[in-house]
Amino acid sequence: MFDIILEALRSAILISGLVVVMMMLIESFNVESRGRIFMGLRKSGFAQVLVSALLGSIPGCVGGFAAVSLYTHRMLSFGALLAMMIATAGDESFMMLALFPGKALWLFLILFTLAVVTGLIADRIWKGSRPLPTRLEDTYEIHEDDCAHEAHHDEAGHGHTFWKRIVMFIGVLVFVAALVSGLLEEETPDTDGLNLLSEEWMYWLFGALSLVVLGALLFASDHFVEEHLWEHIVCRHLPSIFAWTFGVLLAIGILFHFVDIESWVSGNTAIMILIAIAVGLIPESGPHLVFVTLFASGVIPFPVLLANSIVQDGHASLPLLADSKRAFLKAKALKVGIALIVFVVWGLLL
Repeated sequence: MFDIILEALRSAILISGLVVVMMMLIESFNVESRGRIFMGLRKSGFAQVLVSALLGSIPGCVGGFAAVSLYTHRMLSFGALLAMMIATAGDESFMMLALFPGKALWLFLILFTLAVVTGLIADRIWKGSRPLPTRLEDTYEIHEDDCAHEAHHDEAGHGHTFWKRIVMFIGVLVFVAALVSGLLEEETPDTDGLNLLSEEWMYWLFGALSLVVLGALLFASDHFVEEHLWEHIVCRHLPSIFAWTFGVLLAIGILFHFVDIESWVSGNTAIMILIAIAVGLIPESGPHLVFVTLFASGVIPFPVLLANSIVQDGHASLPLLADSKRAFLKAKALKVGIALIVFVVWGLLL
């Protein structure tokens, strides 16, 4: 039981840290450019869907975290969010690339194409409808009078903000150091030579990008640090993201400790597709590896793996639970329907 709690805590720290630092990166880029970086996304629904699907196609969950962060701040439409959640295969992407790289690339291409088409259709159907509520009803805030705010804060609140800079700087630095050193990674078998399929490369890239956040914490105005980073991200987002992530992962860990999913799945081939879809509803990377290994072993056919990949989104949707449960449930329900349609069409064509 202690190991389950420890693993849930490790994963919750990893996910929460990635999400929060990603949000700080987006906030820094957006404010520094005065909103111009994301201006094009707001104007083009196709660009939103395409960018979100591309983020989802990045192996691992970092791209998905970025898309969720943009959605909860009204930078992406629901169709774009749905596209990301279909395109992503979570951490299972790395295992697929290692076990069956050729078929994995075909799977990713199918998921990406399906994600773009579905996202555009969803935006067309719900065009003009009120966006689903999130905990944040604003976009990334850009003050027209930032200079005035900065001057006021620099004159009157420097001492008040200094300790917040230090706390956030140390927190980000410690998190990135733990990330790139492998302290927050799951234990994986050692491989000889250079492993380009390892998630470690993405963590190093993420660590390099995090230098932008560290620079902002050192040199940005008191107003930006106080309102944009501390109040907006650390105080509003971090507690709920961590609480939901830890709670869900702990519950899932306890469940899978008592249920042998792999034996259950492989022993019910007649209803395999329904099982694959049901397991796909779990917002975590891990349970879906059952289908990856079963497919690699030739136990299940490709459509079963495809159905599971459509419905599952790894850890990417966990932060969405903290900000918009309705969006999470709606997207999951739509993905179940899409997986069933794809499976039926596939069966009719073959």
